[in-house]
Amino acid sequence: MGTEGFKDRVVIITGASSGIGEALACHLAQAGAFLALAARSVERLETVAAECRRIGAKAVSVPADVSDEDQCKALIATALTTYGRIDALVNNAGFGVGARFGSLPSLALFVDVLNTNFMGSVYCTYYALPHLIQTKGRIVAVSSLAAKVPLPNYSGYTASKHAMAGFFDVIRMELEDSGVSVTTIYPDFVVTRFAANVRDAGGRPRGQDARSYSRKTMTAQECARLIAEAAAARRREVTLSTRGRLVPWIKLLAPGVVDKIAKKMVPNPPSA
Repeated sequence: MGTEGFKDRVVIITGASSGIGEALACHLAQAGAFLALAARSVERLETVAAECRRIGAKAVSVPADVSDEDQCKALIATALTTYGRIDALVNNAGFGVGARFGSLPSLALFVDVLNTNFMGSVYCTYYALPHLIQTKGRIVAVSSLAAKVPLPNYSGYTASKHAMAGFFDVIRMELEDSGVSVTTIYPDFVVTRFAANVRDAGGRPRGQDARSYSRKTMTAQECARLIAEAAAARRREVTLSTRGRLVPWIKLLAPGVVDKIAKKMVPNPPSA
């Protein structure tokens, strides 16, 4: 199944100003979706919305910090005011801090990651849910391979993605008879600016050279295509890498091996 199920359907995407969110917005624009795009970067967000409109879709940009409950409530209200309904919510906003937990000068950054990645998805889901039930719509949660392979030096990010996985598993069960589907996505590394935007212990973005991607690394466009197809088919969950599918089984038999895999995946952060 492709993305034909999104034609003339109202889709809210958080974290839509770059990376996976931007690619998904453009992909769904080509499918004829009506888009409500949210992110903190006002200028960049409007650029993405304008590109979606150029493609031929309807798209409105809604500047929002999803760590703020009131702004999430306003995002849902704007989508309803603009289009009159909500058919899908994609909880994609998020960022990471690459630092040893013990090196953080305070817990402020740790809490910020949890509030953005996890509570942002909770807030948006809570306010969109009554409207999604009316349309028998779709909820998509973009988690991470970190929910299956805990990443050293990313304690807040890993915790937030584990929390998302557990939360949306529960919501899926609670909505079983409602007609609303819940699809959780577990991407591996994707070619985006996410790594460059990862903050150090002092809250500073690490910059362009934060990670070198290989030719085999999934592109944001491919990731977006797979997310859209999974949501259209109302799949339960999709893990977008072979190692992501294998690791849970390896962990049952040899958990120490998973620790070694995780340590190889993530380099030690530079000393402060």
